[in-house]
Amino acid sequence: MISKIHSAIPYGFLAKPVEVEGDMNRGLPAFNIVGMANKTISEARDRVRSAIVNSGFSFPDKKVTINLAPADLNKDGSYLDLPIALSVLVLSKQLLKSDTRDKMFVGELSLDGMVRPVKGIINIVENAKSSGVHEVFVPLENLSQANLVSGIQIYGVESLQALYLHLKGQAVLPSTSGLKCPEMAFKTASGPILDHICGQETAKRALEIAIAGHHNLLISGPPGAGKTMLAKVAANLLPNLTPLETIEVTKIYSLAGISKDKIASERPFRAPHHTASTSSLIGGGPNAMPGEISLAHKGILFLDELPEFQRPVLEALRQPLEDKCITISRVNQKTTYPADFMLIATMNPCPCGYLGDPTHECKCTEIQIQNYQKKLSGPLFDRIDMLVTVEKVENQDLAKGFSNRGIHNVVKNTITDAITQQFTRYGSDNIYNSSLTSYEVTKLLQMDEAAKNLLKNASDKLQLSARAYFKVIKVARTIADLEKSAIIKSSHIAEALTYRRR
Repeated sequence: MISKIHSAIPYGFLAKPVEVEGDMNRGLPAFNIVGMANKTISEARDRVRSAIVNSGFSFPDKKVTINLAPADLNKDGSYLDLPIALSVLVLSKQLLKSDTRDKMFVGELSLDGMVRPVKGIINIVENAKSSGVHEVFVPLENLSQANLVSGIQIYGVESLQALYLHLKGQAVLPSTSGLKCPEMAFKTASGPILDHICGQETAKRALEIAIAGHHNLLISGPPGAGKTMLAKVAANLLPNLTPLETIEVTKIYSLAGISKDKIASERPFRAPHHTASTSSLIGGGPNAMPGEISLAHKGILFLDELPEFQRPVLEALRQPLEDKCITISRVNQKTTYPADFMLIATMNPCPCGYLGDPTHECKCTEIQIQNYQKKLSGPLFDRIDMLVTVEKVENQDLAKGFSNRGIHNVVKNTITDAITQQFTRYGSDNIYNSSLTSYEVTKLLQMDEAAKNLLKNASDKLQLSARAYFKVIKVARTIADLEKSAIIKSSHIAEALTYRRR
């Protein structure tokens, strides 16, 4: 007798279907699992046997063989515990084949038969929907994330026994029908806001422009000038996630195992330490897991003290900054993750930090300064839209206290209005000014003659690259959006050019 149970496992940012085939024959009692199963799945034999017995079912005293098809797909994780257990129940005729037909099952089993949550549940449900499966059974704790995928019936399974009763029509499992969104996660509302920053008006303006257009920003200045605080303020200026972005961010965090039961409500703010490796930042490892740039998708990647990062780590950012995605290649797997993040970085002008500071003497040699600044290569700097230099606030200004109370909410509303204009202009709630290609810039953005002449003269004098040329236009378009201007004017180009000085 052969049993077949449908399931799936995450595979990069997608999922691969897996058919759990079971066969039972006479012979010495045995329980074997074949089909490129790793150590975790091989250990499922003991988990499944205990779960079946402790749930009140009987385990067959015959030779049971489970095949995970396709056999050439490397399978990892505990996703297949539940379908393996169901396959055994069908083989022993405790369930009928018709009970599991046109259904997909996924979940990890504990020894007492309870079903535990798994990673990447959104990938699995999306695969079930595209495969034409009518019903999907997921761990109960994964039900809220699975609810983000519409157009398919999803049930939450608390235990193997509860699932059995549902399949036999003796009970009804909770489903996504009428399910409310749970308590949200990844909130960044706490922390500094613009009202907490004394002075630094130029930096505040640059921060407003960068967030409104999703532009990359580099903040340079001496120690204690407030560079890190400005970056942290950016997290509280970010707009709300759109519905599509909510699914993408939640999907990545679920794949990484950071959250299996929460839905993202705030944009990510990732701040890896400067000792981070290339794999931790870009992604990788044996299973090609997402790195910090993917965990920062639709949010901010904050790199404090940028030159302190290793040179190979910084150079690895060049491709994802341009393509908004990262492809991780391994011997048996090639995975592409989204990486549409906004880079905010800080740096000192020199190793000691006091180059050009009128109140402190710089003790660095010329060679030290050159080597320090060379850590940020020309190609990488060319991919940064804006550079702003901050000065240390004088002590007498700090003693006066903080002014402009309530400015944070005003700026955030202005940013929201500018983003709305972009979404309306491009007909999508997923395209910002920084997302435009060079071709789209020439076709979609309009400049008056004075702006064109200013940009032409400035690009020749500053020797801007083609990439930098179009970045100036995109930053100028964001400035125009903040001022609710339909076309780009010379004043917008002039301000955008001030953020290209290195």
